[in-house]
Amino acid sequence: MRTAPTILHLDMDAFFASAEQASKPSLRGKAVVVGGLGPRGVVATASYEARVFGVNSAMPMAQARRLAPNAAYLVPRFGFYRSISDQVMGLLRALSPLVEPLSLDEAFVDLEAGGAAWDAESARLTGARLRADIRAVTGLTGSVGLAASKMIAKIASERAKPDGLVMIEPGTERTLLGPLSVRTLPGVGPATGDHLRRAGITTVDDIAEAGDDELVRLLGKAHGHALYAMALAHDERPVVAERETKSVSVEDTYDVDIHDRTRVGLEVQRLADRCVRRLRAAGLSGRTIVLKVRRYDFSTLTRSETLRGPTDDPAVVREAAARLLDSVDTTGGVRLLGVGVSGLADYTQEDLFAQAAGEQVDLLEEEHTEAPGEEPAVPVERRWPAGHDVRHAGFGHGWVQGSGLGRVTVRFETPEDAGPGRVRTFRTDDPELEPAEPLPLVKREREREMEGAAAVSVSAPYPSEARVTGAGSAEVPSSEESGPGVPRAEPLSADARLTGVVPDGPTRSTAPDLHAPSAGPTQLSSEPASLPKSWSGRDGGGATSRP
Repeated sequence: MRTAPTILHLDMDAFFASAEQASKPSLRGKAVVVGGLGPRGVVATASYEARVFGVNSAMPMAQARRLAPNAAYLVPRFGFYRSISDQVMGLLRALSPLVEPLSLDEAFVDLEAGGAAWDAESARLTGARLRADIRAVTGLTGSVGLAASKMIAKIASERAKPDGLVMIEPGTERTLLGPLSVRTLPGVGPATGDHLRRAGITTVDDIAEAGDDELVRLLGKAHGHALYAMALAHDERPVVAERETKSVSVEDTYDVDIHDRTRVGLEVQRLADRCVRRLRAAGLSGRTIVLKVRRYDFSTLTRSETLRGPTDDPAVVREAAARLLDSVDTTGGVRLLGVGVSGLADYTQEDLFAQAAGEQVDLLEEEHTEAPGEEPAVPVERRWPAGHDVRHAGFGHGWVQGSGLGRVTVRFETPEDAGPGRVRTFRTDDPELEPAEPLPLVKREREREMEGAAAVSVSAPYPSEARVTGAGSAEVPSSEESGPGVPRAEPLSADARLTGVVPDGPTRSTAPDLHAPSAGPTQLSSEPASLPKSWSGRDGGGATSRP
């Protein structure tokens, strides 16, 4: 057992929801729920404002909607969260070579191994500096726990939430743990907790008093011994820098059970392709193909097939998954399908049978071409997931508030805006609207310097009726329209100071739009004030355009 609290546990606060709030000014301070939005969707993360209503992670989305009907419900943007996680993990690895990530938003760090801390005071200073660095780099907050073991450090970070730091001095662990619920200890879930409660064991002190033999009798040898040791605050687990990836898999839960066997087969093929893309992105291959099927009655079947050698060939994985599907009865309906690859290796042994089958096509790179006389494919309506980023040729960057009935409602705002952006509704097939990559939450220092230089060099006339509302911002009166959907430019006064000037883009007001209407699927709002064409960015932007 260590004699100094040099194990650090970082847990980002309501990570997915906080990232969405930081990215969308109109959602700051409001209830936000991120997860699957279908009838069988599950909450991934809820903001602290949503938790007030009883919404929690892993809750069915339908239940969350009943508890918080006015919250914003968004589809996860995992690529965006992963990019922020990479920044946070980079800060952790600068502290120590021993960083053990548990998920995108959680990790252990051995501060002593990196020389970042050696006693209580240096550990506290390191934790405080890390929290400040995370806020500066990502704009988000994280809670830090410091202790002499991984288990106590994790409990400390839970007590520090949100946006805090808690240190547990070595020797005080038993006092801390004693009155806590048995559910506090790792590995004690609802079933184990109920089993212990029926035996009269509800707190960690009760576990310690029950003794090792009684716990073994109640829970079995392995679990009983482990739980008794944790109740005595004994945790010798080291921080492990690299965790070996054991498998790569993908799965989908369907809003309505799939009964058609052909459709089930097509879904399995699609999942196999997605799995191979993830496998290749990790530079891996695998020998064992796994199929997971959850049927209408919630029974879950798993089938696997081991190949002669590792592969990352999509045709081989698709064929193996199809063979596995042949052994599963799906007549009653399927609610979940999954395809995975295990027995991983960092090399590939080419499958001779796949090489011989020259007619097989790699669906990962296949482009559809119409055969002579073939009817042209009917265009599929573009999907606009709630919360995802878009860009409009005239209005710039925004995000989807909702879609339906052939309409998509977009709020145009960026992370650095001071207040909510304006709302517009378009046809789902509007050619000027397209999906976009998320914008960074915090601008890089170089971008700030360039914007400052550009602000100094602007010499064009400013609008005459702008009202200065604070340092670096201005409130611009709305303009009259000069034509359908074409706003008229308003001049700015010479003493108005605006922020958000980019080298080759427009000047953008940071004043909040207090008159933006609520986002309905077919609701339109008034057009925003635009700027002279000579100030337009290369995307032909309006007031919120970015390069």
